[in-house]
Amino acid sequence: MKKIVFALSIILLILSCEVEGDLTRDIELSSPITENTPPIATGNFMPTSGIKVSGSAKIYLNGNQNEVRLENFSISSGPDLKVYLSKNATPTNFVNLGNLTSSTVYSIPTQVNVSSYKYVLIHCQQYSHLFAVAQLSQN
Repeated sequence: MKKIVFALSIILLILSCEVEGDLTRDIELSSPITENTPPIATGNFMPTSGIKVSGSAKIYLNGNQNEVRLENFSISSGPDLKVYLSKNATPTNFVNLGNLTSSTVYSIPTQVNVSSYKYVLIHCQQYSHLFAVAQLSQN
């Protein structure tokens, strides 16, 4: 009887697994950008008070996908840091590109009109604290 209950539990566990969704899918590695590919927009990061940051944000068109690439980037550590593409220098009208990780490439959703967004922000969502701002200039 114990074997049947155990086997049934395993079968139910396997059958109850969901299909991999957008939030659980492994990040696909993007194609490398060649040195000759010019960025659509660029901006250097400026810190807010008490934060150390260096590097730049560049937007590239990679195939059919726009991407934000952080180059020579480093920042003070903080909890729950996100990368935002924003219309303002504050996180009020933005697209969340995801968690700040060791990855330096963040895909921009295809429905986003990149030319309407003038800033890349590094923002602590948990404490609503802006860490850094890069004002983009179109190339």
